[in-house]
Amino acid sequence: MILVAQVSDTHFDLGTRNGERAERVMAYLADLRRRPDAILVTGDITDSGKPEQYAEARVALDADIPVYALPGNHDDRAAFRTDLLGESASTAPINHAHRVGNLTVALLDSTIPGEPGGRLTEETYDWLRGILAATPADAPILLALHHPPAHLFSPVIDEISLAEPEKLAEVVTTDERIVGVITGHAHSAAATTFAGRPLLIAPSTASVLGAEWELELPDQVMDYAPDPAVALHVIDENHRITTHFRSVAMDGWISVRPN
Repeated sequence: MILVAQVSDTHFDLGTRNGERAERVMAYLADLRRRPDAILVTGDITDSGKPEQYAEARVALDADIPVYALPGNHDDRAAFRTDLLGESASTAPINHAHRVGNLTVALLDSTIPGEPGGRLTEETYDWLRGILAATPADAPILLALHHPPAHLFSPVIDEISLAEPEKLAEVVTTDERIVGVITGHAHSAAATTFAGRPLLIAPSTASVLGAEWELELPDQVMDYAPDPAVALHVIDENHRITTHFRSVAMDGWISVRPN
């Protein structure tokens, strides 16, 4: 099996709270009896895209497990490249793919610079088609992006989700090797289907965003009380994806039931 951990919406902001929560999650993953084969960070790495926030993230997300990150709407492409990836500055979409065992993980940049909503550019679709063409016929593929391409019954996120999801659905439905699509952005663990495949939305390490049955805009949007959480995706030998969502207690593990 392949175990892929997904961390999302860390919102590094140079404050102690969000940084400590992300560090606690990374420590949890490093201490697992069966450690992940890779850690995917699905956007909103920083709160406002500042270089010093990426410097903070680079230290906190450093691990001896491969870590692959993509941007979210709170990120800045140029600073993301220079201060997190160590690449030359550019405002072009940040798309990259990695092999994790026999799994190909394609990370897609769904951000629109300066806007909260998402869209995949034609450049990104061309890049993705090239990745699919170069992937072995018997190898599973996992797609990752920031913006969910489906209605989540969130009065906040549904207004700023992925535009033109049908274009991505066409790619997904025509390639049976794609085992699922994973995203962030919603600050809520959620699972549904998209183009006939699992769509798995990771929780945030920073906060929880309520659904339409929990909140009334504009008040009570974010809940900062819950512990940080992660998604753990298992891809088995039959190329089936199984996901566990796990809260990571800030006070650590308690092995004896409290009275």
